[in-house]
Amino acid sequence: MNRVSRHSSPLLEVQLLREGIVESTHKAHAVACDERGRVLASAGDPEFGSFIRSALKPFQALSAISTGTLDHFQLTDRDLAIICSSHKGSIEQTRQVFNVLWRCDVDPTALQCPTPSGKTTPLAHNCSGKHAGMLAVCKQRGWSLDGYLQRSHPVQKLVISKLSELLGMPADEFICAHDDCGVPTYLMQLSQMATLYAKLTAGKTLDMERISRAMTHHPQMISGPEGFDTQLMQLTEGMLVSKAGAEGIQCIGRVGDGMGIAIKVVDGDKRAKYATAVYLLKQLGWITPDVSEALSEKFMMPGKYTRLDVVGEMSMI
Repeated sequence: MNRVSRHSSPLLEVQLLREGIVESTHKAHAVACDERGRVLASAGDPEFGSFIRSALKPFQALSAISTGTLDHFQLTDRDLAIICSSHKGSIEQTRQVFNVLWRCDVDPTALQCPTPSGKTTPLAHNCSGKHAGMLAVCKQRGWSLDGYLQRSHPVQKLVISKLSELLGMPADEFICAHDDCGVPTYLMQLSQMATLYAKLTAGKTLDMERISRAMTHHPQMISGPEGFDTQLMQLTEGMLVSKAGAEGIQCIGRVGDGMGIAIKVVDGDKRAKYATAVYLLKQLGWITPDVSEALSEKFMMPGKYTRLDVVGEMSMI
């Protein structure tokens, strides 16, 4: 899958320095694309393949809009935001997931995501919003609530048909595996992930614009007060849409510009992807110096005696 492409350039290196001395390093691929899928800049290999993981959630949520599910059950943008989220299981967030199910007359026992350790309900799982959204679609369409995790279920076929349409790629060519929560996820090139976020924030379709608006207007739903996605969207006041995925995936789109970036830290390190994101957003001019400073203090200084540095840059194609 990961053959070196003709656009390859040196990877970014994320260094953890302890009082100025390098203690550990991480490698990262990064790519910026426009809504037509053209690679504008990259570090590493823009065609590097990885599972998109939870960065797929805004596009899985499209099915709740296109089927009329949101309007049918009178779900709000706040509900849509929790459907797109990887939340922290706070009381506010779990109540929002419950609200989605309550409005659709679906019992929480229908959720097939795991119950987190130390919790008593799957409502607290960080993917419960996504699962609730899928159950809402099933309820509205009259599909079985059982087996909604299976690739053959109509709700999953609807998700992959939307991805196929967005990326201009036949549905049966996507490589699929199950995410940790049980829902199918897909292997994609980083350039495809960046293209999805460019399309999400381009403002060219009402469905995409509604998702973008829900995420930027209710960022506290997307991760949580201390989460990178929430803080970035709050600090940039609706200019950026941000969504993390596990194992080193981070995707960001710039609202109104039709540009998206995707990051993959090779070893899956979480702190390295946030440091890379801050570094690239500053390099691209997508954040102000004040926002850069605030994010750097939070995500590039993990301890009193340590800081993260990123070496390298994205090359223009």
